[in-house]
Amino acid sequence: MAEPTRWATETKDGHSQWYIDRFRGMAAEGQDLVGEARLIDAMVPRRARILDAGCGPGRHAGELHTRGHDVVGVDADPELIDAARQDHPGPSYAVVDLTELDLETLERADPFDAVLMAGNVIVFVAPGTETEVLRRVRACVSPEGFIAVGLHVNRHLALAEFDRYAAEAGLRVEHRFSTWDLKAWHDDADFAVTILRYA
Repeated sequence: MAEPTRWATETKDGHSQWYIDRFRGMAAEGQDLVGEARLIDAMVPRRARILDAGCGPGRHAGELHTRGHDVVGVDADPELIDAARQDHPGPSYAVVDLTELDLETLERADPFDAVLMAGNVIVFVAPGTETEVLRRVRACVSPEGFIAVGLHVNRHLALAEFDRYAAEAGLRVEHRFSTWDLKAWHDDADFAVTILRYA
């Protein structure tokens, strides 16, 4: 059985419902919540196979599905998956801890063209599992594919540590930006968007 994630151990009771309600509220206000999905869509061929790893309540999985892709969304939190199925139907969703992720569990024969890990997913995995999570994700993407990871660099995980975990998992940094709309990386940035590929 997987160790509890930081999402489970370092948040208060009711946090998942608060998170769901927060994004439902922002969507109702018309806020732009799918910039991450737009970036992935621009980087893949039409009808690509995309894994939204740590999909939360499904806004990116749903947007990528709407754009014609074959999308699977996974999250360790059943509340978030229930919300994703309700709010963003179309993709295939599953409750899966990323330390136990594999194609067989997802009932997929072919690897994905791209994996999206938005919203500090790597920051919220169980402490000490970062390399294993990245190794598992790497095993789900084709050798020609990529993994896009976003994280705040001042929350549990320093960027140098992240890069070390990625290298340990057999991945290399291809690109790095400070935002999902591709603003240039700079050393004072508090957020990093990293595109990883097979080393």
